[in-house]
Amino acid sequence: VDRDRAIRMALVHDLAECVVGDITPNDGVSDEEKRRRERAAMRDFCDGLTRDGDGLAHVARDVEALWEEYELGESAEAKLVKDMDKLEMIMQAHEYEGDGEDAGGAKRGGLEEFFTSTAGKWRTTIGEECAGEIVRRRDAAMDGVDSR
Repeated sequence: VDRDRAIRMALVHDLAECVVGDITPNDGVSDEEKRRRERAAMRDFCDGLTRDGDGLAHVARDVEALWEEYELGESAEAKLVKDMDKLEMIMQAHEYEGDGEDAGGAKRGGLEEFFTSTAGKWRTTIGEECAGEIVRRRDAAMDGVDSR
């Protein structure tokens, strides 16, 4: 894995979400519509980099290429970044369950859909191993056992 490329991809992949929001499966937005919205946001962002003729065309091309590579999810870097993105989501869900402070007042186990939506979808060994540890800690917390 090209570490520098993966880091740049990780930074770029959420740019569209800054505009369209973090669309989850529970939002009732189709995958096609989500992709359309995010692609339009990235197009606007990249167009903005070149609008004033300030010589940032190469940056716009790099940003767009990294985002497209992430969306395709085929390169080693894209697989890693996608797994890290899912890990962040389930870590956050686990923390919210422990705090009981998410928007829905989730209690232990109350955000199961985040865990089921990622189960079996890990593309890297490190992603699968980290997810297993998060799930283990979540299960222990739900059983009232100190998981540390």
